[in-house]
Amino acid sequence: MGADVWILGGYQSDYARNLQREGHDLADLTAEVVRETLAAARTPAAAIGVVHVANAFGEMFAAQGHLGAMPATVEPDLWDVPASRHEAACASGSVAALAAIADLRSGAYDSALVIGVELEKTVPGDVAAAYLGAAAWTGHEGADATFMWPYMFSRVADEYDRRYGLDDAHLDAISRLNYANARANPNAQTRDWQVDATSNPVVEGRIRRLDCSQMTDGGAGVVLVSDAFLRAHPTARPIGRIDGWGHRTVGLGLQQKLDRSANDLYVLPHVRGAALDAFTRAGIGVDDLDGIEVHDCFTPSEYLAIDHIGLTGPGESWKAIENGEIEVGGRLPVNPSGGLIGGGHPVGASGIRMLLDAAKQVSGTAGAYQVDGAKAFGTLNFGGSTATTVSFVVGTAKELL
Repeated sequence: MGADVWILGGYQSDYARNLQREGHDLADLTAEVVRETLAAARTPAAAIGVVHVANAFGEMFAAQGHLGAMPATVEPDLWDVPASRHEAACASGSVAALAAIADLRSGAYDSALVIGVELEKTVPGDVAAAYLGAAAWTGHEGADATFMWPYMFSRVADEYDRRYGLDDAHLDAISRLNYANARANPNAQTRDWQVDATSNPVVEGRIRRLDCSQMTDGGAGVVLVSDAFLRAHPTARPIGRIDGWGHRTVGLGLQQKLDRSANDLYVLPHVRGAALDAFTRAGIGVDDLDGIEVHDCFTPSEYLAIDHIGLTGPGESWKAIENGEIEVGGRLPVNPSGGLIGGGHPVGASGIRMLLDAAKQVSGTAGAYQVDGAKAFGTLNFGGSTATTVSFVVGTAKELL
């Protein structure tokens, strides 16, 4: 069909909250995200054609599955609206958005509500880390690891070090920048933290505490609509347009990936492929972007993103870090929101939050973390050890205003 898909509006919850301590559950979070997303998009629930819900670990953290039915459970006007749940580990939100985009481009529906919700503070931190490990190739990798994901991304850093050399000072710089950016974001989990770089113990391998994203309760949502919806609702005012997308899926095992890329210039070439697919569909190159939100679940994952999107040559991400190119005001601001390290990482919501932040940037509504003059903004979202990778390019909708 080739029709455009527009972002009509969206919502992010406050990622500093602990919902269980407040006496709230997953239904309460879903109700908040549904209600506030629809309000931000100025769209009644009765106008939604289809719903897509992203959640990775509801059964573990909240003892709740079948989450495609949760929006109708908490919002009567979504009763009878088709809905489904999507799980792709940390890329669940982006996969849900892709499904909604496909629905709209097919002409089957004119409007879609896409939400991501996740509770992660319902159990002690070590238990939470074990739950998250289910997104790895369980029983095949990481058997000796205390914490699965720090272990995995320590191995990514080790692979960079083996191929190109890696100075941990550059990982430290990524961490500092994301915590600093988060201070400007009123929804960031760490916005009020006093980060003490002198207290930074090793978690696993070469990963230290400040290299890690946060355990987070939270949600995000967007309303996506088609050209047909806009023709039928001439007063609707989108805040962005989906100009490009890329989606690659490979095996669960990290070692599988590293073995297959042994003779490639890039450590994880499928990640580069996903980003290039998005750029190609948008008809742009990396230098046409005004910023990008990337998946900094750990500092090595942002280090990986920098060279894989083409900001530097393979293995040369350190150059962009040292030269200030990834800072707001630099060549390509990376994670002006604070990313996952500074902003928080409710797993099922992160891809949608990135998409919403990109739309905020191109509509000039990102507030204190606005990148001046942004007209094209990217996202790069990983699931697991990049087994699922999704990238979007969001363009401005100003021509409609």
